[in-house]
Amino acid sequence: MRTDIVHIGAGELTYEIRNIVNVGMRMQKHGVKINWENIGDPIAKGEHVPEWMKEIVSQAAQKDATYGYSPTKGVLATREFIADQTNKRGKVQITAEDIIFFNGLGDAISKVFGFLRRTARVLVPSPSYTTHSSAEAAHAGHSPLTYILDPNHHWYPDLDDIEKHVKYNPAVAGILIINPDNPTGAVYPTEILEAIVDIAKRYDLFLICDEVYHNIIYNGTSTSPLSDVIGDVPAIALRGASKEMPWPGARCGWIEVYNADKDPMFARYIRSILDAKMVEVCSTTLPQTVYPQLISHPEYPVYLKERIRRYERFSNIAYEKLKDVKGVLVNRPNGAFYMSVCFEEGVLNQKQTLPIENIEVRKMVEELVSPPGTACDKRFVYYLLGSTGVCVVPLTSFITELKGFRITLLERDEQEFRKIFDTIATAIEQYIKSNP
Repeated sequence: MRTDIVHIGAGELTYEIRNIVNVGMRMQKHGVKINWENIGDPIAKGEHVPEWMKEIVSQAAQKDATYGYSPTKGVLATREFIADQTNKRGKVQITAEDIIFFNGLGDAISKVFGFLRRTARVLVPSPSYTTHSSAEAAHAGHSPLTYILDPNHHWYPDLDDIEKHVKYNPAVAGILIINPDNPTGAVYPTEILEAIVDIAKRYDLFLICDEVYHNIIYNGTSTSPLSDVIGDVPAIALRGASKEMPWPGARCGWIEVYNADKDPMFARYIRSILDAKMVEVCSTTLPQTVYPQLISHPEYPVYLKERIRRYERFSNIAYEKLKDVKGVLVNRPNGAFYMSVCFEEGVLNQKQTLPIENIEVRKMVEELVSPPGTACDKRFVYYLLGSTGVCVVPLTSFITELKGFRITLLERDEQEFRKIFDTIATAIEQYIKSNP
């Protein structure tokens, strides 16, 4: 074309969590039975939506109002309900006007990062959930600025690393926290959150905290919502219905804005996000309308508790299956429904393989790993997929130099879950020993 039409940040938009599905689908055509452990969709893994929940949604769908536009910020009664819930659990107080609904948190994340000044950067964790890191990098047209999550310390944020990045890079305007964390399953103690808030306050930054898994915590761990520790620092909390309910297909998420009145520039930034939503008109009405009724239902806490108990049990099964495998570093997940496993430094190389009986699949894997510079963990993931049918995501896809993989805890059949992790443990040992 006569002029370049490609956005400066187009090359930063990657999402290996779904890219690997294309590979798995190709293998399925050659007879490989795939265990899809790559994406955090409880429904796809057989989560049953309770009948009482379906009944509430179906009754709402009979009302004409749920087919119309909602206010740009979202259904007022729902925003008032959420503000009341936040005010009960946190020290900072908000109103319905501090809440804006989006078509899922992906939409919210796109706008939160997309309407920052290009030269203003947000420090993101490493490993980092790809939607965040890609959106931040795309807005700036540069690789993400990251801080370390330490696999040798429960995947907790390295506070010294955060402060060094902030202190020596004046372009940093904000810090992203994901708590509970995706992809690691870590849950951050309150004192760590308080320390990050303190850094933001001392350097005049704002915070973004993804709390979509905040009510999925187990193994005796505890944390605090951002609203309980934020003080007077400007911040955005991201929440949604997709994981906790779970209702990912609803595309229903929102931001809670804290302390916009404390900083005129931050207030103007939030106004730009709202203006962008206003151009779009509004977000989906039906899921917003039923949200208060769903989580206020007497069966809801029972349903959520049962799911949490299952994730807790499976997190411990997964940990026990992998913790003694030589060559990997394993932390027990304590929140959300993900687990990240690291290979020890120097364990992987470009010559290791796993046996693949299907000739067509073997050729496919060999072709996939042949490009120069293919990450060693991506190589392992492709061989694992071709050899065993277990589909996981390479850890380097989450903006980290650490080699490993992320897997979900969503399989509902305990016997099948145990089999999957036995298969992975055996594959790791076989792969590491295969070095010619």
